[in-house]
Amino acid sequence: MSDEARQHRTAAVIPAAGRGVRLGPGVPKALRALGGTPMLIHAVRAMAASRAVSLVVVVAPPDGAPGVKNLLNEHALPERTDYLVVPGGETRQESVRLGLDALPDDITTVLVHDAARPLVPVDTVDAVVEAVHGGSPAVVPALPLTDTVKQVEPRQKGEPEPVVATPDRALLRAVQTPQGFDRATLVGAHETVVRGGDGATDCAGMVEQLGTTVMVVTGHEEAFKVTRPLDLVLAEAVLARRRANDGF
Repeated sequence: MSDEARQHRTAAVIPAAGRGVRLGPGVPKALRALGGTPMLIHAVRAMAASRAVSLVVVVAPPDGAPGVKNLLNEHALPERTDYLVVPGGETRQESVRLGLDALPDDITTVLVHDAARPLVPVDTVDAVVEAVHGGSPAVVPALPLTDTVKQVEPRQKGEPEPVVATPDRALLRAVQTPQGFDRATLVGAHETVVRGGDGATDCAGMVEQLGTTVMVVTGHEEAFKVTRPLDLVLAEAVLARRRANDGF
């Protein structure tokens, strides 16, 4: 093990307790099949593909940890990486915190990754890790926006909404995961920032509230989130192309 690896031991936390209602009824979104394999397994493999990641913590539905453990055992995963499954909470924020609580003391860098981003390339994972190891306490991968964005005054669902501003899209980025953090910074955010309702959906946003600068590295178009049925179609196409070109 290199001196760099000893100094910075990295874990990835994957909250996978949500049901993903926008993909329709059925199994939780993270367990939907992609190329015959659950999306969660693809996401776990994507994190473990980085040699910097020595532990992947999957945060399962509160009553689903045994089933998720069995799922991991049924699929081939990189042997150099350790895997841990813990029960999650009612919100994503609570699930991430429970994942953090399960980390060994020697973990210094934490990645938080959406189970619904199954195809993030390893180069993106490595770029986030390297930026944290380089001294940035919080790092997110992101892409420039291609669409013009309008700020509106909200109305009831389905009603026309008046535009109140057109932000300069050159200043905006669409954020992806994994988001990377110095462990102490992320733990501090979870201990300090309290969100009601559904909780925080973005750990970097919690860190921002502490006054900590969040840095952006270049994301990847294949790190998109599989949320709606059309996303699943696109993900199947990307996976089929990878298998054809790379034997993935």
